[in-house]
Amino acid sequence: MASEPRVDGTAPMDYAEHEKTYNLFISLTKWGSIAVIVTLALMAFFLV
Repeated sequence: MASEPRVDGTAPMDYAEHEKTYNLFISLTKWGSIAVIVTLALMAFFLV
């Protein structure tokens, strides 16, 4: 029989990549929120 591959669940974390991903997430959340607020403000101004 073929041996089962073993998965090491204690691999070291890549903190630089984690921080890069987190900063991208925060940036996209910030700019997405700003875009929604601007869109709603423009809709309130032009449609009401």
